[in-house]
Amino acid sequence: MSGVVPTAPEKPAEEGENRVEAPDPRPDNPPNYMSHCVQAVPPPASCPGGLPMRFYSPQQPSTFPLYQPTSGIDPIQYQPGKHPMPNQSAPITWMPGPTLMPNCPPGLECLAQLDNIHVLQHFEPLEKVTGFETNNRYDIKNDLDQMVYIVTEDTDDFTRNSYRTLRPFVLRVTDCGGREIMTMQRPFRCTCCCFCCPSARQELEVQCPPGVTIGFVAEHWNLCRAVYSIQNEKKENVLGVRGPCSTYGCGSDSVFEVISLDGVSNIGSIVRKWNGLLSAMGDADHFEIHFPLDLDVKMKAVIFGACFLIDFMYFERSHHNVHQDRSRQ
Repeated sequence: MSGVVPTAPEKPAEEGENRVEAPDPRPDNPPNYMSHCVQAVPPPASCPGGLPMRFYSPQQPSTFPLYQPTSGIDPIQYQPGKHPMPNQSAPITWMPGPTLMPNCPPGLECLAQLDNIHVLQHFEPLEKVTGFETNNRYDIKNDLDQMVYIVTEDTDDFTRNSYRTLRPFVLRVTDCGGREIMTMQRPFRCTCCCFCCPSARQELEVQCPPGVTIGFVAEHWNLCRAVYSIQNEKKENVLGVRGPCSTYGCGSDSVFEVISLDGVSNIGSIVRKWNGLLSAMGDADHFEIHFPLDLDVKMKAVIFGACFLIDFMYFERSHHNVHQDRSRQ
């Protein structure tokens, strides 16, 4: 018995397995929020400017140096109305936008401060070469060569090339901010009827803002000259337009007088300027519109619309039909 070493009494297996340890009073370690991030690798000594391209990863912070303009060259910046667009050769300067005026449709504030404007049609080489009629475009400027409006025709290809100069059209007038401030609509009128038939007379509706009619331009039958009426939204005659006996003045301007209803007072004029060979061969007309400064701005807008109806009726050219004198003789 003296050589036996006493051992601790063995515990039953069931007691060891069912033993529950006491919870650790110390708080758990905070989670590692940076485990998903890839730490930046310092650039090797052989690449002082940054990592080589084959080691670049979108997850790693870029070490490529940012572009810095060279000294003496300023970064290119464009400001609307002051710098040319990429497809333009000269800068465009817009007329400063005036403040809102009472009793003036929105967008016509510039027109209310002018007594004359210039309508410049864009020259379309595609029409001259192929004969395919394209949408007309116009620049509206003041005497200081500042842009006031831009007028763009909105007509489908089939209508333009089928009806040519007699086509119905929609002209959209936009300001410097690209907002459509005026719409001009010309309905289709059949000219196969007798000239004295009212259904054959041309008409133009002027809306400002789009959807709100402010006036009409109505054609009247006359034996030897072009005659129009400037009407208000109720189709009541306010002014008249009287053209020359021969609307196509070769070598001289074509003047359409804006007169009072009694025909005595000369209120203003719509003048198609003669520009030499460009007027004779190209389809790029230049109109100059004059009206009193204190004239109702709505009537100014309707006179402005009469210029486009006159352009389509008498000065618009076609590949299949060279300009004819439509003076209703």
